[in-house]
Amino acid sequence: MEKPAVKKKVAFICVHNSCRSQIAETLGKHLASDVFESYSAGTETKPQINQDAVRIMKEMYGIDMEKTQYSKLIEDIPEPDMAVSMGCNVSCPFIGRPFDDNWGLEDPTGKSDEEFKVLIAQIEKNILLLKQKILQEFSV
Repeated sequence: MEKPAVKKKVAFICVHNSCRSQIAETLGKHLASDVFESYSAGTETKPQINQDAVRIMKEMYGIDMEKTQYSKLIEDIPEPDMAVSMGCNVSCPFIGRPFDDNWGLEDPTGKSDEEFKVLIAQIEKNILLLKQKILQEFSV
């Protein structure tokens, strides 16, 4: 399939930008950087990325999220072509535009490593599906 001439900017959004959206940004960069640019942001920030997410991503992929990422606000990233909500249990943050997709993912904070791994596998699957979707848009 043909790659897009200009990569889409995809923003992964959740309230705190410390866990799910950070994992999505990391896996987007790792698995789909040839097709789209990955960013993550939230409406609030945390002083550090979720330490269980950092540890498990190192174990699963050998990637240290803390070396290249930090908790960011929506206004700290470029305007996205696509915005994906990680799943908001109460209400999604307002980002000034509609979301293109909502992945409906539960926050794994405070849960077992196994639950983190299931979540990470789902995010990986979603990233690969998004990559295919974007590639198909350019091959039509």
